[in-house]
Amino acid sequence: MTNVLLNPGPANTTLNVKLAQVVEDICPREREFGVTMEEVSNGLVEFVQGGVNKKAVLFGGSGTLAVESALSSIVGANDKLAIITNGAYGKRMEEIAKAHSLNFVVFQSSFLEPLDFDDVADFLQKEQPNFIAIIHSETTSGLLNDLHTLSKIAKNIDAKIIADCMSSYACYPLNLDEVDFIIASSNKNIQAIAGVSFVIANEDNILKASHSKSLYLNLKAQYEYFKAHFQMRFTPPVQTIYALKTAIDELRAEGLNMRFERYKANNTLLREGLKSLGFEIFPKRSFGVIITAITLPNNMSFESLHTHCKNHGYTIYPGKIDGLNMFRIANIGAITQNEIRGFLEVLRNFEK
Repeated sequence: MTNVLLNPGPANTTLNVKLAQVVEDICPREREFGVTMEEVSNGLVEFVQGGVNKKAVLFGGSGTLAVESALSSIVGANDKLAIITNGAYGKRMEEIAKAHSLNFVVFQSSFLEPLDFDDVADFLQKEQPNFIAIIHSETTSGLLNDLHTLSKIAKNIDAKIIADCMSSYACYPLNLDEVDFIIASSNKNIQAIAGVSFVIANEDNILKASHSKSLYLNLKAQYEYFKAHFQMRFTPPVQTIYALKTAIDELRAEGLNMRFERYKANNTLLREGLKSLGFEIFPKRSFGVIITAITLPNNMSFESLHTHCKNHGYTIYPGKIDGLNMFRIANIGAITQNEIRGFLEVLRNFEK
């Protein structure tokens, strides 16, 4: 029985992506593997609009590693960072900022309601940060934060935007004329294998990002080493890179717009089905097509529901908002409406 992953990454992958990992053993310092990594880097950039001489900087590690690299490398000792938090991953940015002793302030907003951009603008005007960090698609709830509106506010105060796009890259159009740094990973909408994360930005912004006190996380050093040697500074996840290359080819074939439409169809069917079964779903406004948060009725145990769904081939995900009894469903990866219909049927047959 195929296990359908309805967690927000790692997502289901195609057989071709899985098989791409079965390759001849190769030393990652060989030139031909460097060519493969260069192809991957260039491929990742294809799905980002705008910018001037834009580049992708690859790391071996989860998405959080790339976020930590970006924040610690971009924000200098004399800079001020504003973090817009409306979910657990904004909170994680705060943890990173604290760990690296960055000078930062926080705009705290609801985890389930859209941002009030008048309040955001007033806050940023008062604080005058050099950089603004935000989660584009908040994996906590599915809220979609409007980067276009934030970009206008940021330009008025001459601030640069660092955007965590883990749950939006390879689905939504992203533009380096609106944000300055885009951070994502291999295991979500790109539909590859977990283990590679990356930062996409104009080269001139990357070359200024040298403030990290970490040897591994220095964004500028990672980029310059690859540019000179076609290698990561430290051992890369070799097989994962091959899988990512195949996933990029698959996204090219499907097309960014069509991937969005497939996810949208999945999400629409999911939300309508959940409502018909009596579940209350969030967000109710400003939601994307990736993730849905669902309130568990008082008499329903997540653990029992999880076991029931898993026994029937579907993996669901716990909620991440303190004090709220919720679970989450992501409709990303190599799945279609058939899998969503199957899940809704399994949910319908659950005995509380």
